[in-house]
Amino acid sequence: MKVLKILSSILLITLAVSASAGQVVVRKSSEPFDAFAVRDEVQRLHEWREALRYQQQIQILQSLPFGCVPFAVPYRYFSCHGLFYRPYGFHNKELFIQIDPPVKKAPKVPLN
Repeated sequence: MKVLKILSSILLITLAVSASAGQVVVRKSSEPFDAFAVRDEVQRLHEWREALRYQQQIQILQSLPFGCVPFAVPYRYFSCHGLFYRPYGFHNKELFIQIDPPVKKAPKVPLN
């Protein structure tokens, strides 16, 4: 009977100690912080990963061919002789994944 109580106590302590809440970021309250910008960035990264996951054929290069032109809008990518590549960090290396041609969004016009 005592052994059962000891084992159940150990199990309960193990479960309580092993619980985690995920990543916790601590910052000073005096530092500026935009929660909406963080949310938007996380959403963009999630959409990028989902697009990679659903892409049928993924062409990955370890280095870009000669003569590629870098672009920064709507996100960072490279144009190489009619093909488009986006940099992607993997195991502390920068790889380049072929993407569909980026669509540039039209500027917003304020309504009067």
